[in-house]
Amino acid sequence: MNQYPHRIQHKTMKMKMASTIIVLVINIFTSMKVAVAVPPIPTTLDGPFEPVTRRFDSSLRKGSDDLPMTNPRLRKNVTSNFPEQIALAISSPTSMWISWVTVDPASVKSEVWYGKESGKYTSVAKGDSLVYNQFYPFEGLWNYTSGIIHHVKLKGLEPGIRYYYKCGDSSIPAMSQEHVFETFPRPSPNNYPSRIAVIGDLGLTSNSSTTIDHLTYNDPSMIVMVGDLTYANQYLTTGGKGASCYSCAFPDAPIRETYQPRWDAWGRFMEPLTSKIPMMVIEGNHEIEPQVDGITFKSYLTRFAVPAEESGSKSNLYYSFDAGGIHFIMLGAYADYNSTGAQFAWLKQDLQSLDRSVTPWLVAAWHPPWYNSYASHYQEFECMRFEMEALLYQYGVDIVFYGHVHAYERMNRVYNYTLDKCGPVYIIVGDGGNIEKVDVDHADDSGKCPSPGDNIPEIGPVCHSNFSSGPAKGNFCWSKQPEWSAFRESSFGHGILEVVNSTYALWTWHRNQDSYKEDAVGDQIYIVRQPELCLKDSKSQLPTHQTSSFSAAPSRLSLVSYIHNLLLLLSKAAF
Repeated sequence: MNQYPHRIQHKTMKMKMASTIIVLVINIFTSMKVAVAVPPIPTTLDGPFEPVTRRFDSSLRKGSDDLPMTNPRLRKNVTSNFPEQIALAISSPTSMWISWVTVDPASVKSEVWYGKESGKYTSVAKGDSLVYNQFYPFEGLWNYTSGIIHHVKLKGLEPGIRYYYKCGDSSIPAMSQEHVFETFPRPSPNNYPSRIAVIGDLGLTSNSSTTIDHLTYNDPSMIVMVGDLTYANQYLTTGGKGASCYSCAFPDAPIRETYQPRWDAWGRFMEPLTSKIPMMVIEGNHEIEPQVDGITFKSYLTRFAVPAEESGSKSNLYYSFDAGGIHFIMLGAYADYNSTGAQFAWLKQDLQSLDRSVTPWLVAAWHPPWYNSYASHYQEFECMRFEMEALLYQYGVDIVFYGHVHAYERMNRVYNYTLDKCGPVYIIVGDGGNIEKVDVDHADDSGKCPSPGDNIPEIGPVCHSNFSSGPAKGNFCWSKQPEWSAFRESSFGHGILEVVNSTYALWTWHRNQDSYKEDAVGDQIYIVRQPELCLKDSKSQLPTHQTSSFSAAPSRLSLVSYIHNLLLLLSKAAF
């Protein structure tokens, strides 16, 4: 139960009013040449920024315990025939996946009743159901058979319309209560979701609860989950308590067991959000969950419906989708990413088929970071960067989100470790609040630089190397915060992306410790696209040029930033 529903409704009204006015004002004023000296919110055109580090607040705890299975947010609260763990996912601009879980009997059907008016369901869609096993034929390790996992695709939906629905089996009868969702606007340079939440490495701790409560208060229209969802493989199977080192708790186990009921608990934990807004996921290392015969990712692949087939992918480990004028690419770091492999070929085809006049924004997400100045997971996925970075740069990716590191870091625009005005803005948001605690050590701190033998990927090769140029030439780590790292802080939290139009997007990072403060932000910046400079034509050819520095923002954007803050103040006063 959310602790401040009245605040959510109040804030939603404020946000919608302010967002509507802001869009109108920005669209008018971005074509004007009026000078304002200092923008209240910085923009990427003001960069590159001098690196800033906000050190871990010693008054805070670095982590919290796992929630017990008896926690009210994790307990099963329906009978076995009725749907639970209801979740939405985008299939296409005119279709939506609805997924849920039931336990018994095996003959339960998969159907969704839906319509445009509450209580009036004019359409019925049917889908498929399946069951998976997590199998460990070793003494002392627990096998698991899932409930029945249902996936139904609603087709022919109208963009920007509210739909009411129930899911389940009407013949028993065992239908859920009514839920509601709103479809996104049709892909267009003028249509965008209102707020997109970005989370990584969430888990099921007290900190995770704070993150989700805070995120709910910020009223997103979609969630992008950048891997490491449940930490089921970090949960002790005896005693009901979490263990930060699972293999330490079971040192003689021939295989790393995962406690699969945590997946069900996580689905219940997320249902208040995922039953009304789509959640788009990508796998992390904690989703690998190896079992006998080399089987991996069984729970992840079975539980989540993603638009892989719709986007031409042959694997649910990587796919793409559109949300209004944003094209999202979800890459699989734990699938083959070699330039001769299937994922790379799919990615190239996906990028070649883009029409940036329809979806101007290109956002990518995967789990482990390429650019990361923390000691944790430092240079862990250099091989993936070597294979894919040039292709993403060539097609003008605007923003990249990833997790894995349990902290926050935003980069200056960068390409191949060089400041570049046409490079993406990389952002680490692996700070959801999981059992492994927040990361506080930086690779440039004295004595904290990992050795090249550390940070080995769980899947994939190793490509650690010393820098061949720049201030860190000849060294494995920088001796100070790297110039490509704009801002970093060791805190738990989540981010909100608000795309205003085809040029401007506001990124805000919210810290958990500020959840009780009205409109507090930990980091905020306007991300600004420059297609006329960085893309030769609509087919996203190679950028016209590269450079290691770039100039300050033009005066028109300073005005936009100024007006944005003024309008927010006015909206507060109005309410």
